[in-house]
Amino acid sequence: MRRALPALLLLLVAVLAAVVAAAEGGLRPASAFIPPVGPGSIEPVPGLEGVPLRVTSKEFTEQLILGKIAVLALTVAGAEVTDRTNVQGSVNARRSLTRGDADLMWEYTGTGWITYLGRSDPIPDPWRQYEAVRELDLERNDIVWLPPAPLNNSYSMAVTRATADRYDMHDISDITNVPPEQRTFCVDHETFGRSDGFLGMLRAYDLGYGTDVQPSKVRRVSTGVLYNSIASGQCTLGMVTTTDGRLEALGLALLEDDRHFFPLYNPSVTIRGPVARAHPEIARVFAPISAKLTNEVIRKLNAQVDVDGDVPVLVARDWMRSQGFLT
Repeated sequence: MRRALPALLLLLVAVLAAVVAAAEGGLRPASAFIPPVGPGSIEPVPGLEGVPLRVTSKEFTEQLILGKIAVLALTVAGAEVTDRTNVQGSVNARRSLTRGDADLMWEYTGTGWITYLGRSDPIPDPWRQYEAVRELDLERNDIVWLPPAPLNNSYSMAVTRATADRYDMHDISDITNVPPEQRTFCVDHETFGRSDGFLGMLRAYDLGYGTDVQPSKVRRVSTGVLYNSIASGQCTLGMVTTTDGRLEALGLALLEDDRHFFPLYNPSVTIRGPVARAHPEIARVFAPISAKLTNEVIRKLNAQVDVDGDVPVLVARDWMRSQGFLT
């Protein structure tokens, strides 16, 4: 009952906001609602008082939570925040930043390096990868990257705990412990053929597609059913993201990427250069927040949305309250 009431209030306030906005000539999406918050360890910052800042994000759960964290942090710091989170697709969200329609967003180092900067040589050390993308993106696009959070939203393979015990599986290399006839895989459509996806992973681990892994034993499914497909035994292994909240909720075991194939995807707050230079206070607002965002933390927050059905902005607010960032 405690969760239902805030969600209902959120819906009512959002509907009222939409009606008001429509009367003023434009419809504001309900997802842009910012709940009332007060200062905690984040206090009003004189240099940000009344400064207009537009925050964007991609549309998936983790990005929505991170986007709402940014919205709430900057609101408490005194900025006039416009919530433009929930943009469909990485490229569209990034474009809104580079063309000046938004001022900042959380972005992943691997995505910046590979997708936006066109590099095919991911760096296995997280800090060196951050430094490389920070320097090149600043030079090419005048985008400033703040120091990253420790969480790493990368890929790996997952199995049930029973499967891990049965075949003594700890690393991706242990796929060979599974008898060939039992090597069934679930993979989402997008990552199947990518160089940093399923087929690339097979090559990196010396597993032949068509020999060690039979095409008939690879099911391409949507991310919405992927995790349940592993948990229910429809496939022995599945390619997953390492910070998904359903891993813990469904009791799945992550295999270690022992050959360090998958790129690192540590999230950083990225800011348009003119905004970052005019308001260096933004970096100080986000530094303590980033330090707290580990894989374990974000998995629990993601699960509150994807498993429990909570609202991203309320999940973000409650976590920030629990850490003392705001009240």
